[in-house]
Amino acid sequence: MTHNPHDSADVTGPRSLTRLLGLFDVLSLSPDGLSLAELNVSLESPKSSLLNLLRPLVAEDYLIHDVGIYRLGPAIFRLAAGVMSAWNFPKLIRPFMEELCERTGESVLLGVLNREAEVMTYVEIIDSPHPVRYQIPVGTTRPLYASSAGRLLLAYADKPWRDSYLSTVQFRTRTATPVTRAALSRELERIRGEGVSVSIDSYMVGLGAVAAPVFDGEGRCIASLNIAGPSDRFRDELDHLKVVVKELAARASGVVGRVAA
Repeated sequence: MTHNPHDSADVTGPRSLTRLLGLFDVLSLSPDGLSLAELNVSLESPKSSLLNLLRPLVAEDYLIHDVGIYRLGPAIFRLAAGVMSAWNFPKLIRPFMEELCERTGESVLLGVLNREAEVMTYVEIIDSPHPVRYQIPVGTTRPLYASSAGRLLLAYADKPWRDSYLSTVQFRTRTATPVTRAALSRELERIRGEGVSVSIDSYMVGLGAVAAPVFDGEGRCIASLNIAGPSDRFRDELDHLKVVVKELAARASGVVGRVAA
């Protein structure tokens, strides 16, 4: 058998690392697994180089090889779980929240969608330094229709789920401004058009809020970044506050997109 000197370099060099990550990527998209021939086509890599890469991965349980098919193995799932546990989303966003608090002087809140309960949950909060401020604990929930952050997450949810929600939601929580199905539908269209959600005295009298979406690398809205405080301060500075919240949410989206990628 003839030895190709390039095979060894292929397994240990920078190209091998790229090929290794590409291998995990294509197998993660193929739950039924792929054959060596299919991997050869997907990765555009010589079979000899692929075999040199595959054998140790199978031996260490990163891959399973059965009846000519390669699948992801238990070791790579353990590694993936460790990576995900280290990716603390609120911690990633917190520097942008701190800057938003510093620039606006208002409380800053990070909210995420809970589809099963049809609520928005605040997972990270920075309180305003003002003596008069909006202050709630982490873990507070709100019905999606009731708050600026909830309406924003609803506006950017996938259309089938959003339409189902709109057709079945019961407006049980009383708000300062009563919510109707038609008004909520119009507001969601406005939010998607403007890229920001605003609430002045609508959830409760005296409370103002501005929210903007945080997107992942695939363009999905994964969180709401918003500020909240006395509505009098928001009325005077609303245009400025909208610009600043949108700017920080966009910058946070860029970081989240790079990490996810």
